[in-house]
Amino acid sequence: MESKLINYLRSQPGTELIGDDAAVIDGKIITVDMLTEGVDFILADADPTLIGRKALAVNLSDIAAMGGIPRWIFMAVALPKEVIPANNTESSGGALHLAQQLFTGMQPLIDKHHLVLAGGDTNTWDGGLVLSITLIGNASEHGVIRRNGGKPGDRLLVTGKLGGSILRHQFLFEPRIKESLYLNEHYSIHSAIDISDGLSLDLSRLATESRVGATLYEASIPIAEDAFKLAEQSGRLPIEHALSDGEDFELLFSVSADTSARLLASQPLQTFGVTLYAVGELTEEPGLRMLSPDGNLCPMTPKGFEH
Repeated sequence: MESKLINYLRSQPGTELIGDDAAVIDGKIITVDMLTEGVDFILADADPTLIGRKALAVNLSDIAAMGGIPRWIFMAVALPKEVIPANNTESSGGALHLAQQLFTGMQPLIDKHHLVLAGGDTNTWDGGLVLSITLIGNASEHGVIRRNGGKPGDRLLVTGKLGGSILRHQFLFEPRIKESLYLNEHYSIHSAIDISDGLSLDLSRLATESRVGATLYEASIPIAEDAFKLAEQSGRLPIEHALSDGEDFELLFSVSADTSARLLASQPLQTFGVTLYAVGELTEEPGLRMLSPDGNLCPMTPKGFEH
């Protein structure tokens, strides 16, 4: 639904939607994400502190995709009047206690990235928990990274392994703020996006904005251990989980072939505990393709989480 709505809004007079992870206005980078019970989490099954952490972390990941510096948080939350405690926990203490738990989960990221909670709004209602955060950051002196700068021949790199995020990674991932700032300062990054809805789907979005196509190298896609565990339960292949699960929140970015070779040889992000992986390249021919280990090149349909 989200992509269709965006296309509709773009067609309306007086709208100017930019196909990036965040908007850039007068040097400020602005992003908003909303988490809803039943879609992004099950409150009765999840630790509220992890829900709060995730709500802030997904916004930080959007700022990271733009090469920006996060600064100010605005939080809007609709709290359920009747709070059912998570499994194996004592009574929740009501809506106020839930709100406090959400903020407790955010606090380590607030401290780590020197953020300021600048405002927001709260309400209680008869529905489930809804948490929306708007995060405002600054563009660095090196400018912002957009989705539309990819060029044919660019190599595609990711900042970590992919797939199986529903098992734990969706709540515990580290937004790649420092890594993005380092890359933006020391290398020419042509385009970037964070992998929120799945590698293949988010790559198709980056390629569309850059007016190019893309080829993924099946044998080179880094697959997370949890993707293998999830495959045992789902009956799907681990590579399918890596391509389409979403909520990996790793950075997918494109650079020239020479820059890619330098990055892969030197692995400069290992100082942050991050390994870079090459997963494909951008092409002049539109569309998405997969290069199999035996050399076959086949068209592929982008798959991932559709809002």
